[in-house]
Amino acid sequence: MSKTANPPANPVDTFWTIRLATTKEALEANNFEVSMAENLADAARIFLQDILPASGAKSVSFGGSMSIGKSGVPEALRAMDAIELLDTMNYKLPAAEMYELRRQALLVDLFLSSTNALTVDGKLVNLDMIGNRVGGINFGPRKVVLFVGRNKVVDSVDDGMRRIKEFSAPTNAIRLAKKTPCTKVAECMDCKSPDRICNVWTITEKAFPAKRIHVVLINEDTGL
Repeated sequence: MSKTANPPANPVDTFWTIRLATTKEALEANNFEVSMAENLADAARIFLQDILPASGAKSVSFGGSMSIGKSGVPEALRAMDAIELLDTMNYKLPAAEMYELRRQALLVDLFLSSTNALTVDGKLVNLDMIGNRVGGINFGPRKVVLFVGRNKVVDSVDDGMRRIKEFSAPTNAIRLAKKTPCTKVAECMDCKSPDRICNVWTITEKAFPAKRIHVVLINEDTGL
């Protein structure tokens, strides 16, 4: 009698291991560089021990990202004397100073952020408020590193845009205490509010130059 194979201890993680491996192959075919991380702490380790030293970066900054903020990476960078950090996560700064820092961040050696959605065939889908995050991802900084949780992976660009409009954007508006209709009804109302965070769409089909964008795929839910 043949023995039944023992089931995996965590079938959800196993499912995502397979799905992320498929996504990794697609990203690499689209000229992205890719690392795989088991969790957010592992992603931080990969960045600090491997990606950052190999990049040779002397200046670093951020685009808005909950995953980066929770990873411990900003604190580690603040402690590095050899790194010039343009700290756009210092929310105590006056608005005008923060805006100027975000402009300067477009010319750093290495830019850290995330993506709102990532298709399984290897495309980035993003919606931004002022455009600094998507601007930095697509042009300016010499190297871009994105921390991407498995919850961001979708089947298609249309699914990514739907995810953003139906979940990511309203949830981020709530998180940021914006005065927009979506914070009351939990769905996009295509508003005209001055606080609207849905202003700049980008779809990144391929990394250019090749390997300029390094995606760290994280096998846990992280970020919005």
